[in-house]
Order: sequence, then structure tokens, then C-alpha cells
Amino acid sequence: MDFTAEVERSLRVLDGAVAVFDAVHGVQPQSEKVWRQADKYGVPRICFINKIDKMGADFEHAVDTIRKRLSAKPVAIQIPIGQEAKFLGVIDLIAMKAIIWKDETMGAEYETDEIPADLKKKAEAFHAQLVESIAENDDEILHKFLEGEEISADALRSSLRKSTIALKVFPVVVGTAFKNKGVQPLLDAVVDYLPSPLDVGETHGTNPDDGQPITRKADDKEPFSALAFKIMADPFVGQLTFIRVYSGQLKTGDSVLNVRTGKTERIGRLLKMHANKREEISEILAGDICAAVGLKNVSTGDTICSQDHPIALETITFATPVISVAVEPKTKADQEKMGMALGRLAQEDPTFKVHTDPDSGQTIISGMGELHVEIIVDRMMREYKVEANVGKPQVAYRETIRRHAEAEGKYIRQTGGRGQYGHAKIYLDPQPPGTGYEFVNDIVGGSVPKEFIKPIDQGIQEALEGGVLAGYGGCQGNAVRRQLPRC
Repeated sequence: MDFTAEVERSLRVLDGAVAVFDAVHGVQPQSEKVWRQADKYGVPRICFINKIDKMGADFEHAVDTIRKRLSAKPVAIQIPIGQEAKFLGVIDLIAMKAIIWKDETMGAEYETDEIPADLKKKAEAFHAQLVESIAENDDEILHKFLEGEEISADALRSSLRKSTIALKVFPVVVGTAFKNKGVQPLLDAVVDYLPSPLDVGETHGTNPDDGQPITRKADDKEPFSALAFKIMADPFVGQLTFIRVYSGQLKTGDSVLNVRTGKTERIGRLLKMHANKREEISEILAGDICAAVGLKNVSTGDTICSQDHPIALETITFATPVISVAVEPKTKADQEKMGMALGRLAQEDPTFKVHTDPDSGQTIISGMGELHVEIIVDRMMREYKVEANVGKPQVAYRETIRRHAEAEGKYIRQTGGRGQYGHAKIYLDPQPPGTGYEFVNDIVGGSVPKEFIKPIDQGIQEALEGGVLAGYGGCQGNAVRRQLPRC
């Protein structure tokens, strides 16, 4: 699956996101692309500095790269207690408490304690920076800060939440996901600072009949509207359609309208997807995400909505594939399986395209990069048991007429009775590129019966398809004008 397409889909339907950065390298090229996409959709973010226990990890350097390379305003709400192999926990700069994880529980349990004495001054300095950053966007906090009044942790969280949703600041937390250290405070930060569907406001769409703008509130009582943002083929339940509900509610057995096709489809089952299991549910409400079973003709980016209140939401746009390879089945039995497998994979991933080259007859698959295509081929072989060879696409050469040419032909046959005689000349001239083939009949007066003219035209077109020099037909580039003069 193409990572870029996955991010595009996710950011299109999420109200908030967690941006993960490497504590060793900071911002990397892929991080910049994802950040630009989040800016495009106006998604509030929390920054998680991961791998703080790795050799060469530097928390302050990683935060600095976010500031410089992304032109963002990161605000640290945690600092690590130790780095690299000495990483033990974090200091919560809002509550001004230390969080220490227990190694024997693999990060599942932690203790809250006082800040270590050797980190007290550093924590106070970072806390002052945090309060100052929050105060820049909140007059009430600024007044208390200038007056030297004590600001409660709840007031700081509330103000920081508003600034985060407004994309003015980006809270930064730290940890090591592999050892489960920092995960619990990260989830708490998601709840505390990222927006709920109610914070995002109305969703805008258009009336599919007249194109007039329509808005939907994130309310269970509004007419139902949802966006299908991902398709996944499941070997047990069939096609899973991931949907994000923007308004109204949906129940198992309901019928919905697919705005793109204009057809009505019925919801068979609703599943809440977890990392390693699925939970069947009977209904889904505004703001929720789930997978629906039973939608057969829905594609990525389609809007499904109430039949009585249709709305077309903004669809998802994907980049054009940039690399292509040819695939061919090893056996005849694999040929049918390969077609089915590629069709399902293309349905899942809108940045993956499949077509048959009309000249070479090869099956060409196209993706967003070399790794993307390799993953597609690997999935085809592993999940669908298709054995195939992969190689470079054949180059389709063309022949064309570059200058004026003439040809003359005679047909003479004497069989004892009345003889047969024919004499014709053909002139060939190049036409402007893209004009195509043109046959001009200059016979006048019926000197040559008209039933002979059409076979001449057909014979010329056959030569056009096959090519006259090396067998490459098509005459692309310069089209050919054939002229049959009077003879």
C-alpha cells in the first residue's frame, strides 16, 4: 500500500493527528510531506518525539528541526528524564510532576513522583517557556503571567487546547513506542488537546442536483452523510468500506444513496476496527469511523448519504502514478487469478493503476514508486497465490511517413477471353501530427468502377497497421494522407 495515499486518506477524515518524529534525526523528508498534507486539510497536530532511548537521541535538537524545517511553533509539554540508554521517564511540564515507567512491566505501569533535584531548574525553565507560548495566544493567561500570579494546570490545558485547535501551536511529547514508554501520556494529550467532531464545526458539500452549497453539522439528528475513504478486500467478509460519518446516524440494514452512481445500497454489517480484532456494532453516530460490509459499488472518495437529503462531500484527490512495470503470469492457471488479484488491489489503492498495453499486449501496473510497486507484487503473490514474472515494459516503436512518396502498380491477366488490365498510381503525403489517416479518391468520370476503390483503401490501412519497414505499425506522430489519382 502506498504510504502517501494512506496519509492522504487519513488526514482527509481525521479531526486531529499525531505527527511522529525520530529523536535521532528529527524531521525527515517524509515528515515534511505529511506535514504539508496536514496543513492542506487544516488538521491540528501533536508532535511525538519517538526513539528517545536510541543512541544519538537528542530531544532539543528534534524540537528545533520542527521549528526550523517545518516553520511551525512546537511547544514542549514534556521533557525526557535521561536520553539514550539512560531514558527513565518524562517530566510533565504542566502538572510539574515526573512520570517514571517500570521496566519489569514493559511500560504498562508507571509512577508519578516529584521532579528529580538535578532536573528541577531545567524543568522550571521549560515550564516558563510553555506558559509564555500559551500566553501569547490568550489574554487572560498573559495578564496572570505578567502579574506573576500562579496559573493552574487546568487553565493551561484549556488554553493550550484552544491554541492547538486553532493551529497556532503544536504540543510536543516524548517517549519510545517500542518499549511502551510515553504511550499513556500521549493518549491523554490526544484527549486533552486535539479536537472532537464538535470542535471542528460544520461540514460543507454541494447538492448533487443543482450544485448549490449545503452544510451539515456533527449532530446525530441531522440527515445522514458519510465519506468512504478506504476500501479493503477481506477473505472472510468480502469488501470492507471504511467510512467517516459527518452527520446523522447509520444502523445495520439501512439503505444509503451513493451520490456518484446515483444507486441505493444496503448496509449489511457495521464493524468497529481494532488493531488485532473487529467488534460488530449495530449503529454508528456522527463523528465516528467504522467499516461497513455490503457496499459493493462504492469506491474511495464516494459520498454515501440519506436518500431523502442527498449531499456530495469533497472527494479525495490522489497523485498520478510515476513508475510502471510489466507483469505476466507464469502459468495459464495464474492468468485468471492475476486479473482478479490486480483488480481487487486497484480497488483498494487509488494510486495503483492497471492496464493492458494495446501494442505489446503486456499487463502494465503503475504506482507511486519502486517500493510501492514491489509491495503490490508481493501482496499479489502472498495473499492471492499468483506466480508472476516482473520486468520492464516493452517499448512500442512506430513507423510514419516523413516526406512525399509515389507508387505505381499494374495488373495484367490474359486467359484466352477478354483480358483484365488495371493501372493505378498512389501518392502519399505526411499530414500534421494528430490529424490521422485520410483517403482521397481523385477518380472522376467512372473510369475505374467504384467497387474497386474500397479494397484499395482497405489494403492501404492494412499496410498502415503492420508497417512497411520493420513491422511497426501505427504511423503515430505524422499521420499519412493517401491519394488515389486518376489513371
